[in-house]
Amino acid sequence: MDINIIDFDTTIGKKKPRTIAGIQNTNDCPFCNVADLVDIIDTDGNIILLKNKYNVMDPSTQLVLIETDVCKSDIPDYPREQIRRVMNFGIRHWIEMLNSGQYRSVIFFKNYGPLSGGTIQHPHMQLVGYPDLAPELMYDPSEFEGITIYTAKGVELNTSTSPRIGFSEYNIVLSEEAYSSTDLNGKCALLPKEDSINVLADLLQETIAFMKDFFRRPNFSYNIFFYNVDGQLRAKIMPRFATPPMFVGYNIRLRPTSIPTFAENLKAHLIKKGFK
Repeated sequence: MDINIIDFDTTIGKKKPRTIAGIQNTNDCPFCNVADLVDIIDTDGNIILLKNKYNVMDPSTQLVLIETDVCKSDIPDYPREQIRRVMNFGIRHWIEMLNSGQYRSVIFFKNYGPLSGGTIQHPHMQLVGYPDLAPELMYDPSEFEGITIYTAKGVELNTSTSPRIGFSEYNIVLSEEAYSSTDLNGKCALLPKEDSINVLADLLQETIAFMKDFFRRPNFSYNIFFYNVDGQLRAKIMPRFATPPMFVGYNIRLRPTSIPTFAENLKAHLIKKGFK
């Protein structure tokens, strides 16, 4: 079986600060004192993109996107304009990296909570460029198929019927309508229209708000993963629990029988929030 594998420098990893509640060896938040931040690449108000001080994967280029200056907040807490600015800013830089010619793969993702793999509670995302890893090994196209919940401006939200691990997973899939051009120039990623990114941002915010309210766990965790699929954007919103042993040991994925119920519940939440 072909796999992507990369070295993780444990010497650097041991030095990473930890500020998530419940994780030992907590430190002061490194993102709160903006005056001490170095290697800043770009800013948009209180949104900051900078080089990751702890580049643990070799070879790679690791960047951090600080989403806000409000520590210990989360996407559902943001004003609508803030999450839209974050997503327009982050997607633009991700696509610039994808199209730079420096990397074979570029990933864009968010960790939240102690079960997500994250160590810093301050809201942030990460962009990582890999010169050698194969993008086609990072997903299966079927993972983005599901029961449609909402569509607008070329943006579809669905509940995955082929989840990567199991339980409830939500996908955001952009169609050609979301782009000003459909000329992919090979498989270079296209920048979606601002209106479509705004819809994506709104759906991310409300889906996460729904999940946090639905599961009501003090250690609730989730990931957001973005994918470049033949030049077009896909996103997966994945609540995180203890990983099923069938998946860890045997690569068996679990498909819950409650998928239609999750879809209907999220659809009802969006209608309540004014999504037409």
